[in-house]
Amino acid sequence: MTKTIVKAPFRADHVGSLLRPTNLLLARKDFKEGKASAEQLREVETKEIKHIVDKQIEVGLQAVTDGEFRRDWWHLDFLEHLNGIEGFTPDYGYTFSDNVETDRHHVRNVGKISFNPEHPFVKDFVEFKEIVGDRAVAKQTIPSPNQLFEHTIRNREIYPDIEDFAKDVIQAYRDAVKAFYDAGCRYLQLDDVYIAGLSSPDYNLIDDTYTREQLIDLAVRVVNGVLENQPEDLVVTTHLCRGNYKSAHAFGGSYALVAPTLFAKEKVDGFFLEYDDERSGDFEPLEHVPNGGPQVVLGVFTSKNGKLEDKDAIKARVEEATKYVPLEQLCISPQCGFASTHHGNNLTEEDQWEKLKYIVEVSKEIWS
Repeated sequence: MTKTIVKAPFRADHVGSLLRPTNLLLARKDFKEGKASAEQLREVETKEIKHIVDKQIEVGLQAVTDGEFRRDWWHLDFLEHLNGIEGFTPDYGYTFSDNVETDRHHVRNVGKISFNPEHPFVKDFVEFKEIVGDRAVAKQTIPSPNQLFEHTIRNREIYPDIEDFAKDVIQAYRDAVKAFYDAGCRYLQLDDVYIAGLSSPDYNLIDDTYTREQLIDLAVRVVNGVLENQPEDLVVTTHLCRGNYKSAHAFGGSYALVAPTLFAKEKVDGFFLEYDDERSGDFEPLEHVPNGGPQVVLGVFTSKNGKLEDKDAIKARVEEATKYVPLEQLCISPQCGFASTHHGNNLTEEDQWEKLKYIVEVSKEIWS
């Protein structure tokens, strides 16, 4: 019998974000239009977080999240509360597949970067963990420090040298990790679109003085720098994402370009990888994952629609992955969250819960 995982990531896991219910969307709209107070919005958020915690436990998940219900975006809400970073409205959104354009909001570097001790996400986690109690593992998701390397963010007058920028980003995130740990967090996920982008041949490089290989190396050095003194009982994973906005994606490309450095050297406890369609490439890059090293969470279920994948096909894909990573080192999950932004993907809440329940069911059959 295959050994049971006693810590995260779990055999059946999930990336984190969940579809916002209608009353939460309405409450946030009222707040933005000045029709509701921050306290009234928070009351609705808390009520809905309690509900989805119960639902995640009900479908059999061992790790639960707050669904990112207090955020509009998976990354911007966290980043704009760091010192030296501010949100702003650009003249354009980002273009995803099928010419889907995102809302116009982004962040930029306006000063020296450091962690804000009053960062609201820490308070949010404390309240979330109280809701979860001892019923499951409370998982916190935040954008990877590498998201601060996007080309529209760094102010080159403040940080002419990317290495100085990286140094401050590392310290800011070290302080962030410590703050979450002190708040009781033991399962932390870093969502990283940037390094996934570096594995896409069409991705624009952020610094013309660096090669793609040097930027990949820098990205891994940043995460490893953040986790240099990681507590032994803190599980940290990286989720690689190629864009998730209203069921659209931003780019494709296999993991081949980043795998020799990322999979072999990044000192995390697990990788959540997108493997739901042909955009992800094959499993061969997994050969760079050290045997007995990080868990590999195969995102072989899509979060972009509600159709349940064929069970036999999923089992065959997991079997295929064992050519490169032992079965006891594998897990399964959706390839991304169900709502990386408040808009959500094109499926219903019922679809979402059925898919998560299905993933738990399939995992039990594979690792029985």
